[in-house]
Amino acid sequence: MEKGGHRERAVRDASEEPPTESEGDGDHSLRWAVSGAAGNTKDRFLVSRSVVSAIVECLRHVGAPFLSAYPTTPLIEAAAAANLRPIICRQERVGVGIADGFTRVTNGRPPGVFAMQWGPGSENAYPGVATAFSDHVPMLFLPMGHPTNRAAVRGYFDSKESFRTVTKAVYRIDDPARTYEVIRRALSSLLNGPPGPVMVEIPADVGLAEVDSDFRVPTPVVTRSAADAGDVAAAVAMLRAAQRPIFVAGQGTLYGAATQQLRLLSEYLAVPVATTLAGKSAFPEDHPLSLGTGGNSMPGPVSEFYRNADVVLALGTSLTRHFLMAALPKGARIIHVTGNVADINNDYDPAIGLVGDIGIVIDDLLAAAQDDGRGPADSSRIANAIAESRRTWLDTWMSLLSSDEVPINPYRVVAELSAALEPIESVVTHDSGSPRDQMIPFYRARGPRSYIGWGRSHGLGTGLGLIMGAKLARPEAVCVNVMGDAAFGMVGLDFETAVREQIPIVTVVFNNSIMACETSQMPIAHERFQSRRIGGHYADLARAMGGHGLTVERPQSIARALQEAIKHTAAGVPVLVEMITSSEETPFSLRRSTEG
Repeated sequence: MEKGGHRERAVRDASEEPPTESEGDGDHSLRWAVSGAAGNTKDRFLVSRSVVSAIVECLRHVGAPFLSAYPTTPLIEAAAAANLRPIICRQERVGVGIADGFTRVTNGRPPGVFAMQWGPGSENAYPGVATAFSDHVPMLFLPMGHPTNRAAVRGYFDSKESFRTVTKAVYRIDDPARTYEVIRRALSSLLNGPPGPVMVEIPADVGLAEVDSDFRVPTPVVTRSAADAGDVAAAVAMLRAAQRPIFVAGQGTLYGAATQQLRLLSEYLAVPVATTLAGKSAFPEDHPLSLGTGGNSMPGPVSEFYRNADVVLALGTSLTRHFLMAALPKGARIIHVTGNVADINNDYDPAIGLVGDIGIVIDDLLAAAQDDGRGPADSSRIANAIAESRRTWLDTWMSLLSSDEVPINPYRVVAELSAALEPIESVVTHDSGSPRDQMIPFYRARGPRSYIGWGRSHGLGTGLGLIMGAKLARPEAVCVNVMGDAAFGMVGLDFETAVREQIPIVTVVFNNSIMACETSQMPIAHERFQSRRIGGHYADLARAMGGHGLTVERPQSIARALQEAIKHTAAGVPVLVEMITSSEETPFSLRRSTEG
């Protein structure tokens, strides 16, 4: 590996295929157009065509297998004409979620794409795009815009201005002749630098105008950079000298396709690894050095090792205080590895900052450790301590995880789901609120992107769109989302999208007929007006929409119901499993504190 200071590595030219992650990590490569000299018909259109058709051709060349869309945009017809599958959702927020979930599972290669009409369509999509922005998801967002002669009318929703705060970059094709230029810039922004959603607005009149007959499909260069070699060596020396070092891996490790490198570095230095909520699955949670995932709730080993750490190597995380599993321990020295220089000195003062591609930086850290003459560290002591910490913590939760109470305790469902699924062959996600905090500590992810963790700034119901996108990315996997009845109330009719579009997912709904998390928030309103009470028979609704619905009232029936659900999805049928759970507010494992 090349030694030296900060440098950029171009990994794409006209003839190269994109790099893929090491075997078994499931990264999806981009398909790129072949660039050639003028007149090469492999990347040129032979006849004049519309702007939307040119955009669809670009989507095909970057490997997009479908276009998530709703409800009226000429991109839908252009996609169908080019044999790019349109997937029509029931509401825009879920449609954005489908593209979002697909992007998370493919690591953005290829990216998910969502398109919709101007005005109300853009307005309805805003929460989904805000969610993608909150989690730095590199998806492409293609709203139609008002015709150019109406774009400045007072009172019209202006996508270009309104979405600037929830996108990485915003572009507008204001002239058909600029289509190539705008799409090239948008793709370059999507594929380079810190990840995030990118928007291209297409005014209605421009979208149907003709592009130049020699329009070429853009082939943007993708670059990767490394951190300063001296800082890398200093980081390794600090880790070697530490008494209680830990790694904290964020989702940048996933987007950097660096999960294999992280495992090798952890094993060589014998350092335990915790993951952030969005980084869950970046490190296999059955590994002896895994502490688990920290979020609003966390496993015992995360809490114990995190609060006692003297050196923290943070990889691919912004280290934003609010989003961490807890405040970093006082006195701990921080080595911050990030692809975004704006993360450095954000909420914490690192001792060392390493800005660069996560995979390259980890490779360089491992090379520096191998070159320092000390050899690999012995991990047996730390692995035994982690195992003991986990056993002690689990013992305090076993009564809930194995509970026979009726109505069903949600933790029994989590335990049964963990037993029913093969983690490597599954993709699982939670919803906001209680399902997130019940699932995260106890469901153990084993492979990259086998679990989609989220919950920073997200509306109830986000998980349904995400899991449909995940299934489109990994059709061979069993894809499961776990949500509460309040979340299902937000987006439940889009279960019909899964049925109609033949996306066989399993949706597990905790139906306790009440808003349990709000128990302390509205005691008088509930006492006088039953304000926390909600209701419904969701398995019946699933059957009415053409899927398979199961209602489970006793814990002894959970395993059989999950097996039946998995069997139906293998036959191509989406399934909703309604678990009748307790209306009591559940405890959560080691709730975090942001004070410190």
